Formats: sequence, structure tokens, C-alpha cells
Amino acid sequence: MPSPDFNDLLAFVAVAREQSFTQAAVQLGVSQSALSHRLRALETQLGLRLLNRTTRSVAPTEAGERLLRTLAPRFEAIEAELGALRELRDKPAGLIRITAAGHAADTVLWPKLGPVLAQYPELQVEVYVDYGFTDIVAQRFDAGVRIGESLEQDMVAVRIGPDQRMAVVATPDYFANRPPPRRPQDLAAHNCINLRLPSGKLLPWEFARDGRPIKVQVQGQWTFNASAPILRAALAGAGLAYVPEDQALESIAAGRLRRVLQAWCPSYPGYHLYYPSRRQASRALTVVVEALRYRPPAERD
Repeated sequence: MPSPDFNDLLAFVAVAREQSFTQAAVQLGVSQSALSHRLRALETQLGLRLLNRTTRSVAPTEAGERLLRTLAPRFEAIEAELGALRELRDKPAGLIRITAAGHAADTVLWPKLGPVLAQYPELQVEVYVDYGFTDIVAQRFDAGVRIGESLEQDMVAVRIGPDQRMAVVATPDYFANRPPPRRPQDLAAHNCINLRLPSGKLLPWEFARDGRPIKVQVQGQWTFNASAPILRAALAGAGLAYVPEDQALESIAAGRLRRVLQAWCPSYPGYHLYYPSRRQASRALTVVVEALRYRPPAERD
């Protein structure tokens, strides 16, 4: 049996990923009819149905899923290598896609990468704010940001920020008619502002004392899916907030917020950028990584 045509395999991967002939055709710059013809020719050559087609959807068969798992990483490697070859020039160019939580985007990515983009006009950065554990390979991101450096295999982790702490805060008026909590268990008597994760679960408030970790599932009237509106709600007197310390320090210093349970909030490893180790880093990604790399104050002096 002759080997399948490279373009037929590329067409299959595009359709299987997008689960749409229309979107795949746009991506490849061909007509839907030509794309459909290629897929039928490939199925005929292999003697297997690779796609289940209905009037509303397209999905890989069991054989199609197996072929996709084999081909997709190899095509990604080819695309990455071609991209790296195209960028063998003095100035980095192209799009770098990064997934990160909102706090990391505001406090690390934006301030550090702003000057880089000004220096390299042909470089683009797309930041996707997400509080879940995104599969950057499956979602076609170049890199992601997480707390700490504990990552799955085949990933490179680069520290991009200092150690962090959380802060439990509320307005002085909030405490006017209720005693402040002295230990995490006291939070059960307070109106706490929750953060809902993409999984649907509420983020537990994590504390530690004498090396003993404590997780508390709090209750309250307000729930958000990002830390910025949680802080705004706390400043409006809606209740207790559990936010990154650096977000609240200015308001604490100004007296707009009062901090509690400080002794129960230890520091923890800060943000790390992670990306696949099996890919050859492009010139653009290398520039982004080096710009974000954390250097302690002693190393910057």
C-alpha cells in the first residue's frame, strides 16, 4: 500500500482538531469540498473510517483518535522547527501565547513584557487569563504560569517572581460590630468573599502554623472568579477577602483595609513560567523567557 500523502494527513489533523470542515478549511486556506475529498481519499487508502460525520458535527472515530494522537505532536514539532528557522534573524518576531491567572498577568507579565514589546515591534504576546490547570500543549499555548515549580514531566519551569503570601483583609467598618478572627476556624462566623475555580469548586483558604497546613472552606454572600473584584468587594465592606498580599498592601497602609490572621499566612513559592521541553524554543519565546526570569535583588545590584 502506498504511503498516505502528507497533505492528506495534515488535512485530517486540522479537521479532527477543529471538529469542523468549515474552520479547518479556513485554517488551511482550501475549499470545504477539496478538504472533504482529501479526507475521503485518505480513508479509502487506509480502509478505515477516521471521522464520524453528521449534518451538525464532525468527530474522530476510535481509529481517528489513535491517528490524531500519533500525528498531532509530530506536526507540532515540525511547525515549531520551521518557526524557529524563520526566526533565525536579529530581531524576534511572531506570536507567543501564554495562559496565566489574572494576578500573574497584572503583576508579572504586563510590567515585564511591556518594555520588551516596545523594543521588538514584530513580537506579539497574547495572554489568556485562566485560573485552571490548562494543558498548554493541547490548547496550543507556548507557555503557562503557575504557582511553584511542581510540574508534569517534559516541562521546563523558570521562576519569574519572588515568594508570595496571601492576606486576609476587610474594612475597619466591617469589624465595628464583630470581633476579628484570631484563628482560621473563627472564619465560620464571618461573611467571606469566595473565589470559584474553573472546575466549579470554591477555592479553600489555606493557612499554616508550626508547619501544620490548614484548609478552610469559607462561606459568604459574594463569589467571584477572579481576585480583582474580590478586593473591590472587600473595599466596599462586603466582607473578608483572601487575596495576594501585594494587591492589598497599599489599602492596608492607607487604613482602608485591616489585615487579620497574618501569623497564619506563611510565604510560598512564587510564579513560574513553564513550557514543553521537547520543543526547540523559538527566538521569540527565548526573549520572553529571559525577560520574565526572576532575578533576586542581590543579583540585580
